[in-house]
Amino acid sequence: MEKIRRASHAGSWYSDNPKKLEEELEGWLSATGLTKSPDVRGRAAAYAFGNIDPTNITRVFLLGPSHHFYTRKCALSTATVYKTPIGDLPIDLEVIEELKATGKYELMDLRVDEAEHSMEMHLPYLAKIFEGHPVKVVPILVGAVSADNEAMYGRLLAKYVDDPTNFFSVSSDFCHWGSRFHYTHYDKKCGSIHKSIEALDKMGMDIIETGNAEAFKQYLSEYGNTICGRHPISVFLHMLRNCSTKIRIKFLRYEQSSQCKTMRDSSVSYASAAANVDA
Repeated sequence: MEKIRRASHAGSWYSDNPKKLEEELEGWLSATGLTKSPDVRGRAAAYAFGNIDPTNITRVFLLGPSHHFYTRKCALSTATVYKTPIGDLPIDLEVIEELKATGKYELMDLRVDEAEHSMEMHLPYLAKIFEGHPVKVVPILVGAVSADNEAMYGRLLAKYVDDPTNFFSVSSDFCHWGSRFHYTHYDKKCGSIHKSIEALDKMGMDIIETGNAEAFKQYLSEYGNTICGRHPISVFLHMLRNCSTKIRIKFLRYEQSSQCKTMRDSSVSYASAAANVDA
């Protein structure tokens, strides 16, 4: 029986008008000026989506943080189809069953699935990029998992990285800065607050590019940077450590929602990265 996850954030977080959404996506993707590559295996936003070659990819794993539902595990979708305003994306039920069989995952019901935005924000890009190409998705909600379980899930998922028809989309913002986020780290040696935030984020981005999951965990422990997708990122780093394919991560773009200049200001940082097969 078909079980549909609605595009629950369409019309608020992004346009629910198919024509307008198509035009926006086309504009953002073309503005990146990136060349499509079959070696791109993981991403984050338009600057990374823009270099995906969909020709040989048949399955996309979505890893996103949980903002509303508390779990110490990773959770699998119970839907069979993810809808978007510009096309539907079927769930790969065979892989979902494989993952369920490990006994390490729990299931999220449709209410939890539709409340979460972290993976949904990738769906219009995927529907656009894979237009005309058959592709299925494997949504995995990554909870507040321990360091040991990040490594465990990384080992479980590593074999899928070695299949060149698989692609991984990992969702995260970077620093959420300001009193409303209960985070106001400020290194005055960097100059203005927004420069301090950028230095903090880029320190984390540099560590992620090394692929060292322990160093990333140490960075988070030391600075407490409010990276919402820290657990999905850590799982992905462990996946790359345990797979046979040599993958390197490269950040492509960094932005802040606004430039914080006083302690009353707030901002959210965004970064785009691509994980490529290292020739």
